[in-house]
Amino acid sequence: MHNILVELRNELTVNADAAVKAQGEKYFKEPVKMYGMKSATVTEIGKRYYRDLGKISKSELFGLCESLWQSGMMEESFIACTWAYSMRKEFEPEDFQVFERWVDRYVGNWASCDTLCNHTIGSFIDRYPGFIAGLKRWALSPNRWMRRASAVSLIVPGRNGKFLPDILEIATILLLDRDDMVQKGYGWMLKVASKEHLDEIFRFVTDHKAEMPRTALRYAIEKMPAEMKGRAMEKNDN
Repeated sequence: MHNILVELRNELTVNADAAVKAQGEKYFKEPVKMYGMKSATVTEIGKRYYRDLGKISKSELFGLCESLWQSGMMEESFIACTWAYSMRKEFEPEDFQVFERWVDRYVGNWASCDTLCNHTIGSFIDRYPGFIAGLKRWALSPNRWMRRASAVSLIVPGRNGKFLPDILEIATILLLDRDDMVQKGYGWMLKVASKEHLDEIFRFVTDHKAEMPRTALRYAIEKMPAEMKGRAMEKNDN
């Protein structure tokens, strides 16, 4: 199994492009480690090496994913997320601790955070909704990426109309968060939830617009009708 990671990393190195690397680094405020390649290339390489693994247990695969995360390289984190998601039909309750460790120890930018949370953790929560209590605990973490993860893990379920009370509770916990990555995360969560629960999300936004950071507010109302957007952006009377 070690050999396949060596081969994978060699191929990622061969495909690295300095210009793509320089361009990619501009998207992040924090320092990031990356090879520098288009996402389609990373996806193709990751899928091909996954096929080469053949029949592999979930624990073995998660061990490989852990090694990929430990490298700190963004493209390797994307592959780890893709591989973990491939095991979604085999997820078990104890896997939540694995995902929590990955977020807490290894996630260092919004791209790795969202790639892991949107599909891998989102699929886990769909299967085991009781662990939303864990997401609410993440929302109180001193780690900014744990707090963002508490919201963006509900993006896909929220888009499908699920877990509205929990979405509103997490948004309330994060409401006054001063970190722009967290504000964008919970604003995005509210935005996707508004697809199926427009009136409820609008009510939440208007009830809290005086205190909600403008970044979160703008994300939350992005897909609302113009008349609702205007009302949400109105300043409260003194």
